[in-house]
Amino acid sequence: MKGVFVIIDGLGDMPCKELDGKTPLEAAETPNMDWLAKHGRQGLVYPVNENYVPESDTAVVSLLGNNPFISSRGVFEAIGSGIEINRGDLCLRTNFATISGLPGKIIDRRAGRTLTRKESEVLAAEINKNVKLPCKFVFKPTVQHRGVLVLRGGLSDNITNTDSAYQTKGKFFLKDEFNYSQAEDEEENTEYSANLVNEFIEQSYKILDKHPVNLERKRKGLLPANVILTRDAGIEIPKLKRHIGWVALAYMPLEIGIAKVSGMEICSFQYPKMEGYDVYENLYAGLNLAISEARKCLAGNKEHSYFYIHFKETDVPGHDNRPLDKKKMIEIIDRDFFSDVKKLAEKGVKVVVTGDHSTPCSLKSHSSRPVPVIIYGLGPDHTEKFSEKEAGRGDLKRIYGRELLETAGFH
Repeated sequence: MKGVFVIIDGLGDMPCKELDGKTPLEAAETPNMDWLAKHGRQGLVYPVNENYVPESDTAVVSLLGNNPFISSRGVFEAIGSGIEINRGDLCLRTNFATISGLPGKIIDRRAGRTLTRKESEVLAAEINKNVKLPCKFVFKPTVQHRGVLVLRGGLSDNITNTDSAYQTKGKFFLKDEFNYSQAEDEEENTEYSANLVNEFIEQSYKILDKHPVNLERKRKGLLPANVILTRDAGIEIPKLKRHIGWVALAYMPLEIGIAKVSGMEICSFQYPKMEGYDVYENLYAGLNLAISEARKCLAGNKEHSYFYIHFKETDVPGHDNRPLDKKKMIEIIDRDFFSDVKKLAEKGVKVVVTGDHSTPCSLKSHSSRPVPVIIYGLGPDHTEKFSEKEAGRGDLKRIYGRELLETAGFH
């Protein structure tokens, strides 16, 4: 093996009062990543570019050496969910969410993060059975509140998002108004495509709002999953740089889709089902399983040149303003995964560690702030600990995501 590339989702942060003015990464005990930092070089990465707030898709596409703006998240999510698509099929990332009415105010974009796998599957089955559109479609729940919608046919993706937190592709806003999808050009097919999405949402809302699952959730004091929000429409598989000889440990639809389109072999696993209503119990179970599977994949794929692992769980505490959980997750990753990576590094394997974007706890959203990065294998600089502050004075200075792997010598 020549190199290991690790993305810790939402890694970058800002000083937190709960951590005595430190970021979760600064406050965390990370002896293995600190060893890589001390014997490697640090810097700050703009996953896309300055003053741009990236979503995970544009960031990962860029970090793998591509033009980030060719990303098509809806398509990646569909491919990563195992849905076969043809050119012209309209693919959208979706959320089960809570709304006051239709149209109305979005109360919670993720239905309180408490939707169980059983609940999402029951609700999705009702939607697939009872929504009637003038085209074939597939609606598939994936992990927790997430899902994918594919509308079959020669449709247009030049339409707006109904999730108002994402006004346009690649831009994130904290807004709570529901907006119907609209055409962004004057083509008749684009108007038709937007109308199809709106018809799907209206029909599914009528099914979801009075469904026994949601009535029971409200009885328990939980937010109902009574609307499907859509975003990041796509109709065509982007042409990404091929990473032949790579293996990816990917377990969320987005990362699986990007890795497949990039030509990587996939190591994956079934993410733990959300059985109860404690999302953090589910997240820690998922993180521990991801680490276990990543270690197996590292040990069992030595014939591959490069290994890519993306730990997703660390992003959620940033969105929820839970710096103690973010710190704890970083420590778990360092203790249980980077102990193995350090051993590989000592044998001459190159290592890159960074995040796909910053998700500061105080902002509860993605940020345009750069993300700290370690490159091990280029010799040391003068930094000692992996952190935003130390990375800011590292020899790598500031680089763009699309330059990262080339800078690290991953060829």
